[in-house]
Amino acid sequence: MKRLDGKTALITGAARGIGRAFAEAYVKEGARVAIGDLNITRARETAAQIGDAVIAVEMDVTRQDSIDAAVSETVERLGRIDILINNAALFSAAPIVEIERAEYDTLFSVNVAGTLFTMQAVARHMVERGGGGKIINMASQAGRRGEPLVAVYCATKAAVISLTQSAGLNLIGHGINVNAIAPGVVDGEHWDGVDAFFAKYENKAPGQKKKEVGEAVPYGRMGTADDLTGMAIFLATQEADYIVSQCFNVDGGQWMS
Repeated sequence: MKRLDGKTALITGAARGIGRAFAEAYVKEGARVAIGDLNITRARETAAQIGDAVIAVEMDVTRQDSIDAAVSETVERLGRIDILINNAALFSAAPIVEIERAEYDTLFSVNVAGTLFTMQAVARHMVERGGGGKIINMASQAGRRGEPLVAVYCATKAAVISLTQSAGLNLIGHGINVNAIAPGVVDGEHWDGVDAFFAKYENKAPGQKKKEVGEAVPYGRMGTADDLTGMAIFLATQEADYIVSQCFNVDGGQWMS
């Protein structure tokens, strides 16, 4: 028997990157998965590539009507939602004196409000259905401390950790476990954009920042999306039933807490 046999999951921002790796890992463990993504074309392509156990639902986590529609469609097509992974997020970087209000609003809308109100919509379904569930929020080592050029992103991920703690305490009475994963530096196409921010503000050559952060990880390299899947599977299983409101570092030894 596989660890997630009979379970259904909604994963936001899962058309590529970490979210896609989670979807693939969950399917291998027996789950059916809804990929929620703003880019529905890419989400459908990803779903088709992974297989028949995966569906795609259009989802803009900055819009409540889109969140509600995605949750309803997932329930209609898969029957229920047992697991939610709040993975959709954006990154930005700038010195404090150059942060723009519009950029601040966008990051908090996606990373914080998107996490909260998707969690709320799925939790309402879980409470109404009964039987509990698992909610996994994607935090970051950036939520553990500040960074000179990453104030807004760090603040959003600190908020995700705080929301996880409060929601976990509130929802465990319904049998819903809420926990979080805090990755360190994870390689992938998104790091091209991150590297570009640091090239601009730290006067580094393209690729230099990525090389530096990889070498600074005690494990000896940047993480990969696949490095995170073990924790994502574990937190969705009965083995994690007694774990409530925790945030787990999966970062190659970068942060200790």
